[in-house]
Amino acid sequence: MTSTSRLTRALTTATLLLASTLYGTTTVHAEDDPNDPPGSEPSASAPIEVDSNDPDLKIPDGATLAQAKVLDIKSVVEEQSGDERREDTNTSVTLALQAEVLFGKDSAKLGSEAKSRITGIAEEIKTQNATRVRVFGFTDNLGSSAHGDVLSKQRANAVHDVLSQTLNDPGITYEVRGYGEQYPISDNSTEAGRKKNRRVEVTFPRTEG
Repeated sequence: MTSTSRLTRALTTATLLLASTLYGTTTVHAEDDPNDPPGSEPSASAPIEVDSNDPDLKIPDGATLAQAKVLDIKSVVEEQSGDERREDTNTSVTLALQAEVLFGKDSAKLGSEAKSRITGIAEEIKTQNATRVRVFGFTDNLGSSAHGDVLSKQRANAVHDVLSQTLNDPGITYEVRGYGEQYPISDNSTEAGRKKNRRVEVTFPRTEG
């Protein structure tokens, strides 16, 4: 074989290898996920091994791990009638009463059953030794937003007045607000949902332990 033939054969082989390489690269890109950001080619490398003897992974001598602590937990209990709803977290208690239990329609005047319901909440506040109490009123999305804001604040004020009189504790600080149709807890497109949203919530810290 002449030197010219050997050179031609070598060039042909190199061309085939280059074509194979380019075709393989094209195939990989064709299978890429279009949602992947540019440059995020899939990796076929083996899993990274962790050296258990690495000093950076060890607790220094004399150090201890912090005590395990629950960061977030919540439980919700609702009466079958839906009149009252209780939500407990690891830091607070929220008791919600539907507006129909406390007030007449479109009214902020407390009804006959209201005082006993609010007294029950006051007893829970005493049990938790709470010194900060939030009383928030909410409405559904019927009527104007401005009317809902005013009505929800009036209802929150009415509940606050009974709470403060019942507890008669100058050491308790109250925060009273009316949020109107903001922060619904159910679907306002149905009457059942709107009924849940018309409510007054009383929230206070829970006793640790």
